[in-house]
Amino acid sequence: MNSWTEVTIWTSTAGIDAVTGMLMDLGIDGFVIEDAQDFADFLEDTELYWDYVDETLAKQKQQAETNVKIYIEDSPEGAEMLAQVKAGLADIRARDTEGAFGRCMAELASIKQEDWENNWKQYFKPFRVGKTFLIKPSWETCEQEEGRRILEIDPSSSFGTGTHHTTQLCICELERLVKPGDRVLDMGCGSGILSVAAHMLGAKDIAAVDIDPNATRIAEENAQKNGFTLRTYVGDVTGDAVLSEKIGENYTIIVANIVADVIMGMRDILKRKLKAEGILIVSGILATRADEVQQSLLEAGFVLDRRDQSGDWVAMTLHQA
Repeated sequence: MNSWTEVTIWTSTAGIDAVTGMLMDLGIDGFVIEDAQDFADFLEDTELYWDYVDETLAKQKQQAETNVKIYIEDSPEGAEMLAQVKAGLADIRARDTEGAFGRCMAELASIKQEDWENNWKQYFKPFRVGKTFLIKPSWETCEQEEGRRILEIDPSSSFGTGTHHTTQLCICELERLVKPGDRVLDMGCGSGILSVAAHMLGAKDIAAVDIDPNATRIAEENAQKNGFTLRTYVGDVTGDAVLSEKIGENYTIIVANIVADVIMGMRDILKRKLKAEGILIVSGILATRADEVQQSLLEAGFVLDRRDQSGDWVAMTLHQA
């Protein structure tokens, strides 16, 4: 039975995007955010309508500190990842000269496999995305809402649930752009949530790629939960010509919710895999790097159609020149 380390990163509301951006740069896109400001706002709203607020809640309000939780396997690879996380936090602290991002320190706790599998589930509840999606895990029940599709996703504790800005930006663009019969390529698929969304919107031939075999396995399982078979590929297309050839070309839409450096590194590959009139959606880009990514894609022969921002994260939609 595997054991895991629960890593609690203490930060501030202002520091959430800096911390999660660092984690995503390391390939960690599964995390739980506990925002002290959200809790404080909840209590203030509650006090408007109720004469009594539980003393325990009031005490928690005083003690609350924003944090981001991740789970890392106890293994040599996990130890290396933890070292990278700590180095990333040190870099954030060095850049945060005004102390706006809080402590940016990590607290570690050992956790058994069965506890790890259940602890993160308490944070994943049904929620709405875009104009038509209601996203839910299989262990939750919710009523069908008029005009909304229920997208069932079990992300494991390591892959995207759809709650992050970057994923939601992509879902909204897919919602706007996917037409029945489209061929879609999901680069850096994680849990497969974007592939599932594309299928529900009418795409018929969907391929998903990730460097992590666990991600593609989970993506396949989520596709099956939603009634279709997903073609998956494992590996790094930037350094594997055979893999790139297997994935194929002539996709109507490519969605790449990765990170800035990877998007720029695979820009020519993405261009080759699109149909002449195809559309590229990229996300996972911190606002501070958005101009750099945009310029790189323009130099590769793309034309910018749209640029959206949510929090400190940017998504872009482009087509070939």
